[in-house]
Amino acid sequence: MPSYLLTALLLAAHPAAPAPAACPWAATWGSSQMEPGTDNALAAGRLAGATLRQVARVSIGGDAVRVRLSNAFGHQPLRIAAAAIGRTVTGGRTPPVAADARALTFAGRPDVLIPAGADWWSDPVAMPVAAFADLAVSLDLPDDPQGQTGHPGSRATSWLARGARAGDAALSAAEPTAHWFFLAGIEVRHCGAARGVVAFGDSITDGYGVRPDTNARWTDALARRLGGRVAVVNQGIGGNRILRDGLGPNALARFDRDVLSQPGIGHVIVLEGINDIGVLQRDAPASVAEQDALVAQVTGAYAQMIARAHERGIRIYGGTVMPFMANGYYHPDAGSERMRGAINAWIRTPGRFDAVVDFDRAMRDPARPAYLAPAYDSGDGLHPSEAGYRAMAAAVPLALLR
Repeated sequence: MPSYLLTALLLAAHPAAPAPAACPWAATWGSSQMEPGTDNALAAGRLAGATLRQVARVSIGGDAVRVRLSNAFGHQPLRIAAAAIGRTVTGGRTPPVAADARALTFAGRPDVLIPAGADWWSDPVAMPVAAFADLAVSLDLPDDPQGQTGHPGSRATSWLARGARAGDAALSAAEPTAHWFFLAGIEVRHCGAARGVVAFGDSITDGYGVRPDTNARWTDALARRLGGRVAVVNQGIGGNRILRDGLGPNALARFDRDVLSQPGIGHVIVLEGINDIGVLQRDAPASVAEQDALVAQVTGAYAQMIARAHERGIRIYGGTVMPFMANGYYHPDAGSERMRGAINAWIRTPGRFDAVVDFDRAMRDPARPAYLAPAYDSGDGLHPSEAGYRAMAAAVPLALLR
């Protein structure tokens, strides 16, 4: 037998062992991107020739990290001249020191031009990251962006300094700003990580009322309950609605970007609908027919989210809409409560969501079920206090996520 045939037979009988699979990437932090309104956008020219340093607290760790930047709402390409990531050792009222900062690259280059409407991932950086670490991401912006992309509800302080100083550890003379810009996600390479959860919602998920730099949202408390073993990615937008654009794109329009495109995600908790109910009734009472139509549209959108999540193998849990009868902005009435009850009945019906996270039951006043419990009310009748956010985290059955 010719030697080449013998070699082929031996290889067929003893195939080469497959190369070991690389550890997967997993989202550890995120922020839903939107076009900031006039009140939340930086003044024209402030970003030109400046370094922007932003701080994010990750929920799980890993042995390498990469950053997702976004120009989703830009009108022209966004140029990043240089970028860096480091662990923060100070922060809050002083510019954070980016300790052990590493330069970020993009296809091996120090700079990148992100097309309008697009996101761009940095190259991986070999950098051990611990769960609950605060990371500083610094961006050098040579030009004034034409159309800003960001997240107004950061509940975290960002810093702006003149000059190209992404690699400057101390970033002295930087000025604080209250929002995140262009920073859509942080991902880590983590062997053996459980599949993470996206919290998809409105201002309640975004953490309205939380003191800056305290990481006291309900999602932060949930991440602490999970002990750094399961990622929790917050994709809430204050004022967001399911059916209509307003503050940020409507929930159905942003579901693919904010949920389905996140690596390593196996679960999503949906808590949306309170703003749809509130806006319908805010200026004048709606007719019963209008109320019924809104319930049908909201629950139909839930069904769309369920189908899309299941196509990707993601389990999806319905968060019941919490009471808001005392809210002075929406001044709800019996019709509002009727819609809330109908939507929650749909959420609780078996065979729709994979499970229910019953925030309504956990947060309502037992004596007045249309109202938040006084201990959990921030004072506006709609948003929880920090104690309320902790109670929300406690209401999530951890067995669902493990």
